[in-house]
Amino acid sequence: MIKEFRLPDLGEGLTESEIVNWHVAVGDTVELNQIIADVETAKAVVELPSPYAGVIAELHEQPGTVVEVGAPLVSFEVAGPAGAPSSTGSAAPAGDTGAPAKREPNLVGYGAAVEKGGRPERRARRFEAQLSSGANPAGGSALPGLAAIPGSVPMIEAVPAVPARPAAEAAAVAPALESAGPHSASPVLPMISRERPRSTPPVRKLARDLGIRLEGVPGTGPGGLITRDDVLAAAQPASASGAGSVALASVIPSPATSSPAGAREAARETRTPIKGMRKHTAAAMVASAFTAPHVTEFLTVDVTPTMELIGRVKESKVFAGVRITPLTIVAKAVCIALQRNPTLNSRWDEAAGDIVQFNYVHLGIAAATPRGLLVPNIKDAHDLSLLELAGALTGLTERARAGKTGPADLSGGTISITNIGVFGIDAGTPILNPGEAAILAMGAVRRMPWEYEGQIALRSVMTLSLSFDHRLVDGEQGSRFLADVGTVLADPGMVLTMV
Repeated sequence: MIKEFRLPDLGEGLTESEIVNWHVAVGDTVELNQIIADVETAKAVVELPSPYAGVIAELHEQPGTVVEVGAPLVSFEVAGPAGAPSSTGSAAPAGDTGAPAKREPNLVGYGAAVEKGGRPERRARRFEAQLSSGANPAGGSALPGLAAIPGSVPMIEAVPAVPARPAAEAAAVAPALESAGPHSASPVLPMISRERPRSTPPVRKLARDLGIRLEGVPGTGPGGLITRDDVLAAAQPASASGAGSVALASVIPSPATSSPAGAREAARETRTPIKGMRKHTAAAMVASAFTAPHVTEFLTVDVTPTMELIGRVKESKVFAGVRITPLTIVAKAVCIALQRNPTLNSRWDEAAGDIVQFNYVHLGIAAATPRGLLVPNIKDAHDLSLLELAGALTGLTERARAGKTGPADLSGGTISITNIGVFGIDAGTPILNPGEAAILAMGAVRRMPWEYEGQIALRSVMTLSLSFDHRLVDGEQGSRFLADVGTVLADPGMVLTMV
């Protein structure tokens, strides 16, 4: 029989994913949990395992296609009961006494096997149950024609009686009724749907913002789902000057594209669809920049002692084969400074009206990847030794560059570090990762003249840039935190006085 696999919700309410590539083709035999595709969400590239063992019957979408959650992805030919029809909606096997069907094995965390369009059946309301039996809810006579549809639950509601038309008007419409055919002689009952339009929360918000009633919008998504494009299409006529102008514009080519000069100008531009990681990053940065009042402070530090410490640690047998960098020391310094300044490790909960202070540190590390900016985080970084922290940083960086960062690594961060020094930059004004109170940017380590023990000497110098949410963090708290990080980098031995 044919089993259809639909795109599951891959985490945190994401509504769509893009197919990066297929690992299988039509006719291939696959095992349960074998990787069949890579899909890109707004946060990561995720490997999609097969929920069935069988043969690939059909791939519904091509690589590069954005697929909404619940849309068909792939169909499998799987072994089934003898004589079972090959369809996604196969009937129950012979001899079935009405007992619930056994659930098919599915992916852990991906929910139950998708059947009957992937949506539960809604229980009939009392009013609808009365109508299905042909009874008049108002206590009158039965409604004609309702009992003729066995097992159906009509979605109708009472319609007020229409006043009788004047004789002249009735005579005018009589010929039209006669030409309608023999079916017009049967009683006509207005049917008004009472089912809630199917849509996702972002689409409903967009409709509210545009003043569009979803009841009047036809859905083009799977199972009649109303998509963002459906809402925008419904809003378009309201902003156009008229149907005639829209039709005229559709048949008259734009001068910018029809003329040779316009074609040459278009060739000078490259347009890339805003989707996936770039779309998510843009939304997050806009939300952060225009929600949290940012304050940025700078501190230039002589980090020569830190660089000397790194050199000695690399020679240690304990750290053999472990990559120790200035980022490793800065990450440890941040964890130490947060113990003395916990306000920077908190979140503003607008909905609950609370300030949430975290008693743990999930340390985010901004990483530039071919897919765009990622900020995976190291869980419970405050509990890690310098050796463990170095290993966690190496693993996190390697996964990010290989595109293997999972959704769990990208969620739950409490504070972040961005290393702009690898690009030769000294300082900047980093934007907060949404939901966090602070982000620290570490600049390049430069050899430059510096005052040291009363004389001018060539020293290793770094500039730190700290941005924080002024709703949560006062200037004194932010300054003390930044000074503590600088103290550790200027003299690592001072850690003994801080813990």
